Amino acid sequence: MTDGETHTLADEIVARARIHAREVVDEHEVAIDLGALEWTVSARARRRAGACRWQPDREVATIVLARRAYERYDWPAFAGIVRHELVHAWEFQQFGESGHGSRFRECAAALEAPRYCESFAEPRYVLRCRAAGCDWRAKRHRASKPVKVPDQYRCGACGGGYEVEHTDSGRTWTTASGYGGAKAALGDDW
Repeated sequence: MTDGETHTLADEIVARARIHAREVVDEHEVAIDLGALEWTVSARARRRAGACRWQPDREVATIVLARRAYERYDWPAFAGIVRHELVHAWEFQQFGESGHGSRFRECAAALEAPRYCESFAEPRYVLRCRAAGCDWRAKRHRASKPVKVPDQYRCGACGGGYEVEHTDSGRTWTTASGYGGAKAALGDDW
């Protein structure tokens, strides 16, 4: 570090991720062009610990890592996220597309990368089926349409109606007006 230069947490995350990526490529001899890989850190991400975006016009993959995930996980878990995103970068560079299919699973296993990355934040809302005997649940971090107007959607398992719970307050609703009422009642605590 030179005089007057300060490094941020984002700088630390990117530096550690780049070093780890180089180690992974060297150790596993995976054909990832590190020169066609860009890194960035998201301070806003709440759900995804990482993402890989492909820019086909430039043939560059950008790996986005979540600062909150870095702060929450220990390094071995976060390094797994880096390896997961490297698999996506490899697929984009080699095939122009990426997913979580068999090709991804095979490369992820070779790099000891998780197939999916755990959410690092608690959901803001939980959707639960109201039908007897159905234990379907879904987590949401944002007030999406199924959260705001649950009576227009159905359970993902049995097709029954569901309720939405605001996890911080425990308030539940099953209609759009119920959503509005809960939001109004909670005010600043929403």
